[in-house]
Amino acid sequence: MSEHPVISWTEAGESRSARWRSEAAMPPPKRVVIADDTLAADAAYKLACEGTGLLWRGDFQNARQLLQALARRIDRKQKARKPAPTPLDAFHAQRQAQAQRVRILSMVLLPFEADYTIPLRRAPDARQACNEAYGSSGGEASVATLRELQGLIGAHEWRKKGVEIAALDGQHIHPHYGVFSPVRGEYLDLVAQAPLPSRALAFDIGTGTGVLAAVLAQRGVARIVATDQDPRALRCARENLERLQLTERVELLEADLFPPGKAPLIVCNPPWLPARPSSPLEHAIYDPDSRMLLGFLNGLTAHLTPGGEGWLIMSDLAEHIGLRAKDALVLAFENAGLKVVGKHDIKPRHGRVSDTEDPLHAARAAEVTSLWRLAAK
Repeated sequence: MSEHPVISWTEAGESRSARWRSEAAMPPPKRVVIADDTLAADAAYKLACEGTGLLWRGDFQNARQLLQALARRIDRKQKARKPAPTPLDAFHAQRQAQAQRVRILSMVLLPFEADYTIPLRRAPDARQACNEAYGSSGGEASVATLRELQGLIGAHEWRKKGVEIAALDGQHIHPHYGVFSPVRGEYLDLVAQAPLPSRALAFDIGTGTGVLAAVLAQRGVARIVATDQDPRALRCARENLERLQLTERVELLEADLFPPGKAPLIVCNPPWLPARPSSPLEHAIYDPDSRMLLGFLNGLTAHLTPGGEGWLIMSDLAEHIGLRAKDALVLAFENAGLKVVGKHDIKPRHGRVSDTEDPLHAARAAEVTSLWRLAAK
C-alpha cells in the first residue's frame, strides 16, 4: 500500500483497504459498511449523519438516486431553520449548512479499480475524467465519494465544451478540474474595455485558466508574464494559450504573486471573500485574511514602472455581507502607497442575483464588480 491516505472496511468477513482519494482533502470515514440496492434511504440518511461511509456494491444509477434522496432530506431540514437576522449571520449559517451537506453526501462511496474503472452495474466510463483530475492511479485500486466523481465528470464535460468568452470574440476557454472557471463574464468585460496605460508589457497575477492574459493579448499587449502558484492552473493556462495560439506572447511562470522585474500594467483578480476555504478547491473564492489581496497591493509599487498602473478586479460582495468594512479597501490602497486613477464598475449578471430564495439575495442584488486602476503616489 502507498503512503497516501487509506480507507479500511470489513467485507465478507475479511478486512480490506484501499487508497482514499479526495480532492477536497476530506479524511476517510472511520467506519464503513457495505451498501447496495436494498438499503432504504431513511436508513442510509441515519448512517450518513452518524459519519458512517456507505461503500456501494449495487447498481450505479441506484447510488445516484440514493444521493438525491439524501439531498432532499438535508434540504427539508435546512429549510425549516429560522432566517438569519443579518447578512453576516446568513453567510455563516449558509457556510455551516453547506459544510454539513457536503459531509453527509460524502458518505456515499464508490470503488475504483486500478485503471479507474468503476466495478458496478450501469457505471459510466469515468477513466478519462479521473485521469485528468487525479493523474496516474499508480496501479492502485481506490475509493472516492460519488459526489466527488460527479464533480470530476462535470469538470471533464466543461473541459471538453469550454466556456465561451465574449471578450475573446466568442472563443472558448477550457477550465481544468480544480481551476476556477471564468463563467462570470462581467469582470472580463472590464478588462477588455479599460484604457491601457501601455501595450508593451503586462503581468497577470494568479492567471488561473489564462483568460485575463488572453484578453490582454487580444487587446494588443505585446508581452504578458502570467503567474500562478498552482501547477494545475499553469497546465490549464498553457493548454488554453496554445489553443488560442498565444504562447509566443504569454510567458507562464510558477510564482506566488509577482514575477521578477517591473511592468507598466499589472492585473490581478484575487478571491473576493476574506474567509477561510473549507477545501483546497475553494481557494479561488475565499482569501483567508485577505492574504492575496493585501500581498498584491503591498507589492505593487515595487513592480510598477514609472507611470504604470495596477488593475485590481474586485467585487464588493464582502462589504454587503459584512465580511469587510466599507472603507477597508481604500485604506488598504492608502497603506500600500497607492492612489486611485480610475474606477470602472459593472453589475453582475449571474443567476444568483435574481434568486430571491438565496439567504444572501439582498447582498448579491446590491453587488458591484469594479476594476480599480491604481498607481504609485
